[in-house]
Amino acid sequence: MKHLLQFCHWVDAINEKLGWLAAWAVLGACLISAGNALLRYGLDISSNAWLEIQWYLFALTVMLGAAYVLRRNEHVRVDIIYARLSGRGQVLLDLLGLVCFLLPVMLVMLALSWPLFVRTLLSGEVSSNAGGLVRWPAMVLLPLGFAMVSLQGVAEVIKRIAYLRGQFAMDAHYEKPLQ
Repeated sequence: MKHLLQFCHWVDAINEKLGWLAAWAVLGACLISAGNALLRYGLDISSNAWLEIQWYLFALTVMLGAAYVLRRNEHVRVDIIYARLSGRGQVLLDLLGLVCFLLPVMLVMLALSWPLFVRTLLSGEVSSNAGGLVRWPAMVLLPLGFAMVSLQGVAEVIKRIAYLRGQFAMDAHYEKPLQ
């Protein structure tokens, strides 16, 4: 179990860094959006590339931020059931969700997105918009994001099993979102 928990630490560290990158991508998208609006309406200068880079940064935020959110235990869940369970019950429900839903879906999405990325990369596909960008940088975010959520999901399964065995101290606290 010691080596598996080291694996979890490694995955957590990578997803912390990717979460940091995702957070900066939000700022980058905001700055590019504001700059593009100023140039378009103030100086009548525009390019579709600026719009597309915002979409790419949004894709980066979502695809690389998802594993970070899972790692932080801030992902979406059904509060009606979860909030009524004890810490052990919450961990068991998490295990069920991770093993039966998250991991199978992420692996299917990874298998479906990888060929799409490879095709886009090999073809050199470019956006059909005037001044558009090459598409592979956005497409690589799909399999990368699904792979990182899968790895984080495996790490979360390991941590929860170790917690149930009394070999890992885990904060299973989940704060119900404000409505």
